[in-house]
Amino acid sequence: MPYPLFAHQRGSAFGPTRMNITRDSLTVPVLIAVAVLGPVAIQILLPALPALQADFGVAPGTAQLVLSVSMLALAVATLIYGPLADRLGRRPVLLGALVLFLAGSAICAAAPTLWVLIAGRVVQAIGGASGMVLSRAMARDRYGPEKAASIIAYLFMAIVIAPMPAPAIGGLLTDLIGWRANFAFTGAIGLAVMAAVALYLDETLRRRTALPGIASMLGAYGALLRSRAFLGYALQSAFAVGAFFAFISATPYIVVTALGRPATEYGLYFLLVSLGLVLGNFASTRLAGRIDGDRLIFLGSAVALVASGLALALSLGGHRSPLAVFAPGVVLAFGSGLALPSAVAGAINVDPAAAASASGLSGFLQLLMSAVFAQAAGTWQDGTPTPMMVCVTLAAALALVAFVLLGGRRPAGPRSA
Repeated sequence: MPYPLFAHQRGSAFGPTRMNITRDSLTVPVLIAVAVLGPVAIQILLPALPALQADFGVAPGTAQLVLSVSMLALAVATLIYGPLADRLGRRPVLLGALVLFLAGSAICAAAPTLWVLIAGRVVQAIGGASGMVLSRAMARDRYGPEKAASIIAYLFMAIVIAPMPAPAIGGLLTDLIGWRANFAFTGAIGLAVMAAVALYLDETLRRRTALPGIASMLGAYGALLRSRAFLGYALQSAFAVGAFFAFISATPYIVVTALGRPATEYGLYFLLVSLGLVLGNFASTRLAGRIDGDRLIFLGSAVALVASGLALALSLGGHRSPLAVFAPGVVLAFGSGLALPSAVAGAINVDPAAAASASGLSGFLQLLMSAVFAQAAGTWQDGTPTPMMVCVTLAAALALVAFVLLGGRRPAGPRSA
């Protein structure tokens, strides 16, 4: 059954028109497409990093800036879109951001130098960040707090699942056409999403608000950063996501450059790692009603640390096949998926009055740590998985330490009925 629009939606005296039924039924799919655009654009280029490194004749760490700098831009943009859309409206801000996404894709596809490519990626990332923020806000506006919860759950699931095939597609495009084809592909997707937004999404904001002052925003974030509980949950999720991105951003060099495998093969291995993340999220949802959230965070963090330590030990022992790299990677992703939902919820629930600020700040920290550890893993290369796994293990260890020392209590037992 389509989700209802506002009570004043257009229709005949006998009920909604066929056009309104179409618009209603497409609202949620369009919101999902908007939400996943940025993550897909980030991950589709992963298998192409060795190819563009060779094309521009730069070191791996320099090529890695294409990923890490764009993630920093994504992080900063997520803090801006919420207040901006509260003042100017959801739809105009979203459409303007999608224009930026298309412009960034075009710049990247035609980039004559690596630095122009990085600049294009920044523009693309700033545009793509809008969907991650505004899709949730538009769902909340349109459906109200109760029904929006289920819609936002679909959006979160889509953000996890939709980028899974992106590296496989990116690897195939890189092998068959070249790395620039990835930006033509994301540009075409962005154009289709912008058309869908223009046709099927109406403005959802009923009352616009003034932009908050810088002092007010910094004060809200400062109060959260002084909370040990918030820091424990937020840093756990930030370091956990950082470990995941250190793994997925450095393994293209291991698979393509060190092991001499095609980029398409990396994309297929990435599907397995993403599946581990999805299974961890699924297990978390199934166990959440029976096991305390802090216990899930502790268990997931411990699993991720053990898996990354195992992969490091295998590399130090000379076991450097794809299986030795990606089998522990799947377990690492499972542990992260098990811990992340409860950690994110814990950060947001520390102060219900500041839930929106907590959500934005925790998301910013996740993207920031992802950029830092992805850049570190990409820069420190010696032709083996060892440097990458050192970065991954360090991030996984910091996730567990931050949770235990700052925000979390000792893992509790199952909740009583």
